[in-house]
Amino acid sequence: MPLYDFYNTETGEEFELLLKLSEREVFLKDNPNIKQKVGAPMIVGGVDGLRKIDDGFKEVLQKIGEQNPQTNFGREMNSAKTGQQGQVNKAVDKWKKKAAKDKKVYSSKGID
Repeated sequence: MPLYDFYNTETGEEFELLLKLSEREVFLKDNPNIKQKVGAPMIVGGVDGLRKIDDGFKEVLQKIGEQNPQTNFGREMNSAKTGQQGQVNKAVDKWKKKAAKDKKVYSSKGID
């Protein structure tokens, strides 16, 4: 629930209330001398910003990485768990390097 700032126009008193949106509307209608201070409502509780990824989600990410072993994400998730995967990664890197070199030499216009 949001925490709202209010002030009393008659006394000048400022205060905070923890209300639902619907409760805030009723409160302001019942108290015409009370005005809400303009500003963004402050949300109390809920999200702390630092959450640990649960094991179920880690497993999903790992499966995605296993299905896409040659992507950067796949390599990060499955960082050469097996010797065979490490050899495959080296071979793919070698092929990509050669393909990049060949691409520089042979362009659509001919040999550079």
